[in-house]
Amino acid sequence: MIPLLLARDPSEPVKVTCLGAHCDDIEIGCGGTLLALREQFPHLEMRWLILSSDEVRAGEARASAARFGVEDVSKQVQVETFRDGYLPYEGAAVKQAIHDHRGTFEPDVVFTHYRDDRHQDHRMVSDVTWNAYRDHLVLEYEIPKWDGDVGVPNVFMPLSENQVETKLDILYDTYVSQHEKDWFQPNAFRGLMAVRGVEARAPSGYAEAFHARKLVLASTRS
Repeated sequence: MIPLLLARDPSEPVKVTCLGAHCDDIEIGCGGTLLALREQFPHLEMRWLILSSDEVRAGEARASAARFGVEDVSKQVQVETFRDGYLPYEGAAVKQAIHDHRGTFEPDVVFTHYRDDRHQDHRMVSDVTWNAYRDHLVLEYEIPKWDGDVGVPNVFMPLSENQVETKLDILYDTYVSQHEKDWFQPNAFRGLMAVRGVEARAPSGYAEAFHARKLVLASTRS
């Protein structure tokens, strides 16, 4: 496996954009990775865009983002109120929201949904991400759920046991509104990270995984 460095020097600033169809998608899909990047890069700057929410879940999302390392939640976390489950039917407005957000920040890496995710909202966000971020490193995260649509990812972020437990603690502590959902199970999230840890040969046994559809290799020649 070949390691991918977002910056050669940990003191360099690293900018990250995270897109999620719903509150908690970002944390489930790449929360451990954000914790790992925060430890590696002290000058990590994040922007979150969440497309579907209500007042309760928006509050949970902002509280969660703060615990994942977003420094100024009021400015760096944008929460829209499109109807859950209907993003493709509000396509023009959703696309405009993502493109407007794109114009406010120039990231080094973009985290978004898996393009082949069977949830229609997730696919919509992924499709528009690729439309808006044409010259960026885009990593598509995965969300375990009833549809059984996790694929065969090709990028892995090894996680420490502490990062795994911190991710799960924040999710469960913050998203109280989701406790009654049958899919909102810390053991399910931990199990997927354990499977990806085996695939990545992670020292701790845990990892998060992503789909990278395009990478451009930089030439070292002057």
